[in-house]
Formats: sequence, C-alpha cells, structure tokens
Amino acid sequence: MVQKTKTNYLEQLASLTKRHLLVFVNSRMRVFFTLMVPFIIFVVYIFFLRDLELMTLEPVLDEFGLSMDDPTLRKYVYTLVDSWMLSGIVAMCTITVSFQINNITVSDKENGINRDFASSPVSSNVLILSYFLSNFIITFIVCLVFLVVCFIYLAAIGELIMSASAIVSIIGVLVYATINGVLFTVFICTFISRDSTMASVITIFSTAIGFLIGAYMPLFMMPEAVQYVCAFIPGTYSCALFRFAFMNDGINAIAQYVGNAELMEELTGSFGYNLNFFGNIVTPGWQALALTVFTVVFAVLNIIFGKKLTAVTGGMSIKIFGRAKRPSKSSAASSNGDGSADGSAEGGGENSPEG
Repeated sequence: MVQKTKTNYLEQLASLTKRHLLVFVNSRMRVFFTLMVPFIIFVVYIFFLRDLELMTLEPVLDEFGLSMDDPTLRKYVYTLVDSWMLSGIVAMCTITVSFQINNITVSDKENGINRDFASSPVSSNVLILSYFLSNFIITFIVCLVFLVVCFIYLAAIGELIMSASAIVSIIGVLVYATINGVLFTVFICTFISRDSTMASVITIFSTAIGFLIGAYMPLFMMPEAVQYVCAFIPGTYSCALFRFAFMNDGINAIAQYVGNAELMEELTGSFGYNLNFFGNIVTPGWQALALTVFTVVFAVLNIIFGKKLTAVTGGMSIKIFGRAKRPSKSSAASSNGDGSADGSAEGGGENSPEG
C-alpha cells in the first residue's frame, strides 16, 4: 500500500521565497540599479530642485508680510519643503522598486523556469504567493533603507521635527503602501512575458509615475484632465498619506509660530497636503480608505489573473535554482529520433501547474 506524503506548503513557500531572494541578491547589477532608483532622485532634488521648490513659497510668505530672513521661519519652511519632497520620493519608490523586482517573475517565464516548476510537485498557488512575498520583502527593505537615509539627512541639517509617533506612522504607511504597490505592479506584470517588454514598461512607469502620483509637483498644478486620471492611481493616496505623516508635526510647529490660519491654509494647499477629488477635499482619513479600496481591488484582480504569473511560455531550462539555459537547437533536434522538432515545447504549455 502506497502512503501519500503530506505536502508542506509552508516549507515550499519558504524555499521558493528564498530562491527568489537569492536570484535578486546574486545579480549585482540588478541590486545596484534597484538601490540607485531612489538615491538618484534624492541627489537630483538636493542639488537642483530644492531651491526651485523654496522659490515657489517666497511669494506666499511675502503676501502675508513674512520673510525668509527670519531664521526660525526659514528653518520651518525648509523643513516643510524637504519633508514634502522626500515623502513623495519614498511613496514613488514603493512602486518603482517593486517594478524592478518583477524582473524575476518575467525572467522565469521567458527562460522556461516555470516549465520546471510545472513538472515539479510545487503548488502553483504557493509559487504565486512566493513571488508576492519576495517582492514585498525586497521592496520594503529598499524603501526602509532609503527612509533611514532621509531621517539621517533631515537630522543632519536640523530639520527632523518629528515625534516618535510620527515615525511609527511613517513606517506603518510604508508597510501599507508597499503592499499596495506590490499588488499594483505584479498585476501589470502578470501580462508581460519578455524581459525586453518589461524593460520598456519599467522605463515608462519610472518616468511617469512620479508626476502621476504628485511626488514631484502638487496635483493642482496639472491640467484638470490629468488630475482626474491621477485620482484613480493608488499611489496618489499613498503619497498623500506619506506627506501627512512626514509633515504634520512641522505644519503644527509653523502654525504655532506664525499664528495665521489663512497662511497655513495657503501653505497646505500649495503642498498638496489634502487631495482634491472631483472638487471634493480628500482628507487623510478618506485617503486611507481609498488606498484600502484599491488594495482590495488589486488583490481580487491578482487572484483572478494570478495563474498567468506561472504560465509556461518559455523554453525548457536546465535547473530551477541556478541560471536558466535554453536547450540548443542541436540538442533539441537530437532529442527526437528523426532529428526533427516535434513541437513538445508548445505541448508543454498545456502542462500548467495545478494548485
């Protein structure tokens, strides 16, 4: 009598997640470019865009009879500007970094590694979950490292006006935004099966997403039609939540210093502190609710289309846990007794992994 072995799905999940992490770590160029995405933008902001952002606030201060010559006021204004921009970069990274990590999924499709998974006793549902989990771990760690760098920078220039509760809130938003960003990017990459296509998608999104979520400039400065499009991008709301967590203590400090409610309303409007959704002001509480709705929607979409992540589309690879290699034409031909291709690669597509 043959005794069935009970499948340990947790062990499979741990092994597959470890495999994806090792694939990422072992590719030094991939690690380098993934880490460089936020830091390049950070350097560009510090050396080129910071003064431009400050110049936009001087007319607002002049209107209320205030001047940047006041050292205390200047410190608060610099704090708001830096916190505004850095929080936007962190929000953008939860999307752009996640896109970079999806290269692993697409490479597994194109190199035929999914064919090995399909012929092994690995549950396709566990494989799908492992892609999500590894993407979340890497994206969160990269964004957390950049967040620490932001805190160090703000502390070094005397602008870290944050309470312990604010820092905890920022980390909480980071966890939530990373989950949402991973669900969003994995869903898009579900329909991509070639590295060349993936590279083009990453280039387009990395260029456009910073503007579409309001990371580089307040959304009210964009055309009305673009604002409506931005309202349906989940990253817009995670960016706004980051800014609320980053800037809340700084705004309270400057409000106590100037004691002018009208000025504070003008400043918060200039910074895009609250979002405008079809003429309605969206406060942080509603922003969190909107992000929750988007998270649920993309979770459902990923459940529906998740099988495409493990689709068998590429040629046969040599090994799962090493570098995938396609068989040469000569070896493929010699595998057939008559020296002709029998179309087994196409037939393998029917061998999709079962849960």
